[in-house]
Amino acid sequence: MAYPKKIFHWIDGKEVRPASNKFFPKVNPATGEVFVLVAKGDRRDVEKVLRSAEKGFEAWSEISVVKRAEILRGAVFLMQARKEELAEIVARESGKSKKSALGEVDAAIECGFFFAGEGRRFFGEVLPTAVPNRSVKMVREPVGIGALITPFNNPAAGVAWKIFPALLCGNAVIVKSHEYTPYVAVWYAKVFKEAGVPAGVISVLQGTGPEIGAPLVADPRIEFVSLTGSAATGQKILKATAPRLAKVSIEAGGKNPFVVCDDADLEKAAAVAVAAAFVDAGQRCAAASRIIVFDKVYEKFKKLFLQKVNALKIGTADTDDYGAIISEKRMKEILNAVRGAQKRRGVLLAGGVRLADDMHKKGFFISPTVFERVSPKDEISLDELFGPVVILYRVRNLEEAIQLANDSKFKLSGAIHTASIHRAEEFVRRCRAGVVRVNGPTHGSEPHMPFGGIGLSGNGWREPGTKALEFYSEWKQVSVDYDSEKI
Repeated sequence: MAYPKKIFHWIDGKEVRPASNKFFPKVNPATGEVFVLVAKGDRRDVEKVLRSAEKGFEAWSEISVVKRAEILRGAVFLMQARKEELAEIVARESGKSKKSALGEVDAAIECGFFFAGEGRRFFGEVLPTAVPNRSVKMVREPVGIGALITPFNNPAAGVAWKIFPALLCGNAVIVKSHEYTPYVAVWYAKVFKEAGVPAGVISVLQGTGPEIGAPLVADPRIEFVSLTGSAATGQKILKATAPRLAKVSIEAGGKNPFVVCDDADLEKAAAVAVAAAFVDAGQRCAAASRIIVFDKVYEKFKKLFLQKVNALKIGTADTDDYGAIISEKRMKEILNAVRGAQKRRGVLLAGGVRLADDMHKKGFFISPTVFERVSPKDEISLDELFGPVVILYRVRNLEEAIQLANDSKFKLSGAIHTASIHRAEEFVRRCRAGVVRVNGPTHGSEPHMPFGGIGLSGNGWREPGTKALEFYSEWKQVSVDYDSEKI
């Protein structure tokens, strides 16, 4: 694939230079090298993109939902034919292996097929009424023009989760690319144009949150905002959009508990815990960062867990288990948090350092890091690190495990490993999270499964699945009175 030397905005169906004529460098996390310059957008670009989106919305919303779905299906077939190309972009921009990137792209393709199929299941409702000679129904309509603020950790899937349901519902969207993964959304826009999506329906803006994201979400022409990002960013968006009551969907962070009971299959639990903790170098909102283990099996589980942690391979080869941290800044923040926990007498069992050997020293790689004897009230227990750092906690029983699992401002995902249906059901009932799993990992989803959290992890909306249609469409009640005498 010929990766561009410069990445531009995508406005009105074509690449557009930023009004500032300024660019910023994008670094490959695996090598530490600058490999592309990215457009540095500002509010002048926002005005230009909104004028185009208004025209695009007019055209797209007039096309039937069945036809829109057919066009989306065509785009998915193009994605399928070029998935190696998209995977190369994802791997290069995010510092993960090609194998991992391909898995993400396959998930994005499945998401596209799912929503294309919903074009013929775009059901409304027929309602009964007490009034004679009246019919009442509910129909879905587009919301309007929306801002999609996408994540860096799974950029291909992150765009797919938002863009497919948004377009199916007849909206026009402006994707604010994450500055760490800028070309993925542009690639999507080009493919969708080739599939027949009109100009202005999909736009892409490059730049930082304060310079391009803030003026975008503040504009009254933006009628909905979907964010996958931090709780702090979500709070800023809610504040900016509150005066006009725009729809806002927030999928934010997690500090997800993984409970291991004394009747669990410890070998399996240890393997699943390692996978859940270190997936994508821990840069997953649903990663398991708090491992809560019953006292009776704590030492045995810890031994198994550390054996598997120490066997992890770090790098971008397809045989490696996880790749780089997305930026040097983020790497330093994670390492500072690790040093802080050590100073506060947390016991470091593994890792906690930047890899400095010849293979890794130029990139932003952190060894898999495991702590124990850390207070649940310590900073490292409370804050989302978004890195390969996990803490082991000891509890006496299920009651203590549930109390500790729920002792977090984040409430995205939780898991329990047990052979007892009674313990499993009690945990499922009482765990305060948007996603709860039994004998599985805290992460992972499928296109038809709604995902999202409560507390500081989200504000109630869900993506993907058919629940996403509730956010990307509006309900209209239609009532028709007729006169049977005039038949």
